[in-house]
Amino acid sequence: MSTAPVLELRGIDKSFGPVQVLHDVAFSVYPGEVTALVGDNGAGKSTLVKCIGGIHPFDSGDYFFEGKQAHVSSPRDAASMGVEIVYQDLALCDNLDIVQNMFLGRERKRGLVLDEDTMEEMAAKTLLGLSVRTVKSLRQHVSSLSGGQRQTVAIAKAVLWNSKVVILDEPTAALGVAQTAQVLELVRRLADKGLAVVLISHNMNDVFAVSDRIAALYLGRMAAQVKTSDVTHSQIVELITAGRSGELGLQNGKEATA
Repeated sequence: MSTAPVLELRGIDKSFGPVQVLHDVAFSVYPGEVTALVGDNGAGKSTLVKCIGGIHPFDSGDYFFEGKQAHVSSPRDAASMGVEIVYQDLALCDNLDIVQNMFLGRERKRGLVLDEDTMEEMAAKTLLGLSVRTVKSLRQHVSSLSGGQRQTVAIAKAVLWNSKVVILDEPTAALGVAQTAQVLELVRRLADKGLAVVLISHNMNDVFAVSDRIAALYLGRMAAQVKTSDVTHSQIVELITAGRSGELGLQNGKEATA
């Protein structure tokens, strides 16, 4: 585990009209670790992720990537640094095969035609590197895949581009027990390969199964960022629902961490 965060946000504020959604949020993500971002509906998780991904500009605050201040004004800026986000809807096209989906919008060409051989080789190498063996053929249409396989393809698509930070929005939502276990193993492998992984989840069992750190948002404020081994399930639930758990969390409106 690294002592220096690859991604660090400081003092992030974000409003939509008169409604302030994020209040002085600090957030750090470390290479080789899974950081679980948790919070109730409306806590600000999606807005924070969209600020990281360049979809929403924040009103004030600082964005650091690999120790240097960064200016991210679009998803292209975030992707060029190495930040990839896998949203809950996966953004996969059912009528395209796995290779076509993984290279959608970033197709490799040889002259004026698509370089199918290179794309298929890169897709196969990426899936093999993630120890994915549940896909029968790279030329399967995504419509024929199970929920767990679709999630796997979306994650592989994100890591194909030498990403350094991968953000996963509820990757196990609507999956069965076996498929959930498969996706969580993949999440853990991403971190073990040195990537910084952010896992957004409402499932505390998933959070405690794979995360190294937990960041709990409460009504747009970062209640606490703690090592998973330092807290209990009930403490995290209290941070999510009340913003504090004993001496941990928001104290008189200010963040306290363990």
